Amino acid sequence: MLEEFKTFISVVDFKNFTKAGNHLNLSQPTVSTHIKNLENHFGVTLINRSIKQKNIFITEKGYILYKRAKEILNLMDVTYKEISNNSHSITGTIKIGASSTIGDYILPKFLSIFSEKYPDINVEIFIENTSSVCSDIRNFILDLGLIEGNFNDSHFNKGYFLKDKLSLALPYDPKIVSTDEVQVSMLQNKRWIVRENGSGTREYLDLFLSKYKILPKNIMIVGSNYAVKESVKNRLGISIISKFIAQSAVESNEISIIELDNTFTRNFSYILPKDVNVSDITHLFLRELKLYCATL
Repeated sequence: MLEEFKTFISVVDFKNFTKAGNHLNLSQPTVSTHIKNLENHFGVTLINRSIKQKNIFITEKGYILYKRAKEILNLMDVTYKEISNNSHSITGTIKIGASSTIGDYILPKFLSIFSEKYPDINVEIFIENTSSVCSDIRNFILDLGLIEGNFNDSHFNKGYFLKDKLSLALPYDPKIVSTDEVQVSMLQNKRWIVRENGSGTREYLDLFLSKYKILPKNIMIVGSNYAVKESVKNRLGISIISKFIAQSAVESNEISIIELDNTFTRNFSYILPKDVNVSDITHLFLRELKLYCATL
């Protein structure tokens, strides 16, 4: 049954029988047999297949089994470590979804430290906007989510690991210092550089425009924080960005910033699927991340 569970988890992860088989070094008929064995055992349909089997759709019962199968395999792994001679060795894989500010500006240096300390742990990072990370955690695709947006969802356990301060970013001007107060008149009728809907930073930019009743001349949507910073640097417009993005750009005179009030201070959060036994590796990763962020 454990092998069938592993096969089923891979099929759900890849949404494809052939890719799951390649990942597990199994033939497609073997993958199909494993899934059929599970469906016969539980007496339910776990996966609906299209006629040509090009697309598959996981049923509600299938997602329940997916969640429990991951718990069972994790419990088996924990049990093995507790009773074997290798219990001191930490090995395995963790899949992490990170929104772009965290993924691009916080994790790279941390991961270099973490990987050196725990070389037998494979870390897979998927950089997506906050909305996508939440969706993947809700569907048990990821083990851990690191996000920057506001959310209130009963599907998650959550906590905070780092504070961030957002600033108004403008093309470089030596006359502007970071302590200048916001002059609303200078922000009216300008082009604003914004992230897509679903981005954590976009939430705060929309809040800023609403709070100060600012009417943009037009809006340019870009797909990454780097693109936002580069657009401001090249005088395409103005924006709201994280201090972690702004720091090096301000030091090299690429942009100027104006600090904002505490309304625009936010917490970076971690989210975990609710009612699921969290793996030792996930607990370890979070502990090390919090220790690292305490030094920033």
